[in-house]
Parts: sequence; C-alpha cells; structure tokens
Amino acid sequence: KLSALREALAKYNEEHQDKFVGKPKSFKEQMNGLLNENFHVSILLLPILGIILFTIVPLVFSILIAFTNYSSGHQPPNQLFTWYGFENFITLFAAPADSVYAMLPSALVKTLGWTICWTIIATFSNYFLGIILALLINKKSIKFKKLWRTIFIMTIAVPQFISLMSIGVLLKDVGAVGTWWANTFGSRLGFGTDPTNGAIVSKIIIIIVNIWIGIPYTMLSTTGILMNIPNDLYESATVDGAGPFTQFTKITLPYILFVTGSYLITQFIGNINNFNVIFFLTGGGPNISGTALQVGHTDLLITFIYKMVTSNNNPQFGIASTIGIVIFVVCAFFSI
Repeated sequence: KLSALREALAKYNEEHQDKFVGKPKSFKEQMNGLLNENFHVSILLLPILGIILFTIVPLVFSILIAFTNYSSGHQPPNQLFTWYGFENFITLFAAPADSVYAMLPSALVKTLGWTICWTIIATFSNYFLGIILALLINKKSIKFKKLWRTIFIMTIAVPQFISLMSIGVLLKDVGAVGTWWANTFGSRLGFGTDPTNGAIVSKIIIIIVNIWIGIPYTMLSTTGILMNIPNDLYESATVDGAGPFTQFTKITLPYILFVTGSYLITQFIGNINNFNVIFFLTGGGPNISGTALQVGHTDLLITFIYKMVTSNNNPQFGIASTIGIVIFVVCAFFSI
C-alpha cells in the first residue's frame, strides 16, 4: 500500500508541476510568469486600468464634490472650496424659502417625473414597435425585405446629432414645418416654446422623433433573433391549434426577451441619460416659469445638470454632483 501511495504521489506531482508545492516563486519568476502562463493577467490589466482611470476615479470625485461648495466662485487658486457636509442635499430637497434655490425642490420633482415617464415610454415604444416592424418585414409574404431594412437603417447611417438638429430647426415656429402648421391650422406649433399643460405638445413630438431614430436598432437586433427561432416550433404550435397571437406570446416574445433582456436594461438606463434627443431638439425648453434655474419642461435630469454647470450665473458643481447621485440611485433602482 505504501508503494502504491508513493507512486500515486509521484504521478500527481508530475501532472501538477505548476502548482504551489510549499516554496513560493521568486519575484523574477513571477514577472516572467506574467509573459507566459499568467499572460491573461497582463492582458486584463489594461481594461482594469481604463476602468479605474475613466470610470471609478471620476465617479469618486463626483461623489466627493457633492459634499463641497465647489462652484465658479469657490475654486483654486482664487478661493478654495470647503467641505459642506449634507448642505447640498438639504438645498436639493428642502431649500430655504429666501434662497435663490427656493424653487429647486419643486423643479427637481417635475424633472424627475418627466424623466421617468420619458424613459418608460421611449424604451418600451422603441422595443415593442421595433419587434413588430421586424416581424412584418420577416413575413414570408413580404417582398423586397432587404430594401425595407435598408430604408429604415438610413436613420442610423446619418449621425444622430445631425438628424436631431435638422428636425429641431424644421419644427421651430420659424422653420418649414412650424410655418406650415401655422398657415394650415391658424395657430403656432410652439415646439420648445409653448409651456401649455407642461409643454405636452413638445413632449409628444420628442417621443415621436425618438421612435423614428430608435426603432431601427431594435429592428436589426430582433431580425437576427427571429431568423434563429426554429420553424419546427411554429409548425408544432399550428398543429396544436395555436393562432398567430398565441404563437407570438408563447414562442416569439419569450425567445426575444431571453436574448435581449440585457439590451432592454441598457436601453432603459441610456434613455434616463439620453442627453442628445432633448438638447438638440428643444434644449430643455420651454422654461418653467417662476424659477431662476433655467430648467425647462422637457429637461431630463442629465440636461438639468448640464445647465447647472454651464450657467453664466455662478455654476454650482456641488449641487450638480448631488443631482448626479440622485440619477445614480434611480438608475440602480431600475437596473436591479
């Protein structure tokens, strides 16, 4: 038995020569290992450094700034900023009535409400309408499938900010569409300028434009998924008496959701921070009356922050960072 155990131990040591056997490797051996058996560690170091430098460090600085009075009037070398504690959070949620930020809590609530409504509508309208469009184009009875896909992909081929700026100009009261609307219906379209009912017209138009530029992405991803669903499933369902709607809810939609679940979450978070659509179409306007913060009815939290840090009237980076923490909490909640 002892001889058999010795043979087994010798065989094990021979098969596991790179394992730790009680003697640590020298520093030189460890460095050489980074170019040989541990080369994967060296490769992973590059993205880890990128995440630390461009994600974690700015995030930490942003959180720290939220606890200071850092602004254009409080920054080196003219005047140092000081630690403010939770004063920015108090200002954000319960600003004093005699403060310049007295309207900040109510403006924040309105902006947060519109941000959540916009995110839900923009995400799920693009998602489900893109699925429906992909289903229509992939039907066997539809001809010229490549042509239809190319037409819808054209909105992706043109840079998004160019499309949004062009549409924003056309929809203004002095633009081609705005002028046509006034001549036809005898009233201003008021895109980005009319605050009636919380600028409802501007918000509806923004959602429609976002659908136009967002549907092709979902259509493309969904088209590839639909091509990989086995036809045997649909044939078996047809034999069992399932109609088109049942096949969609029991086969197609679960299959698509399983594959695109992570995409749906990233789209949702992306729409919470969808700066381009709002900034290039309306710039956040029309402004909410009764506040000096220059926040508009169509502003999202992200564009609200942008206005706060680029304001000519003493931009407040501390309060802006506090709003950034609010955005992070909202994103984290919906992601989870």
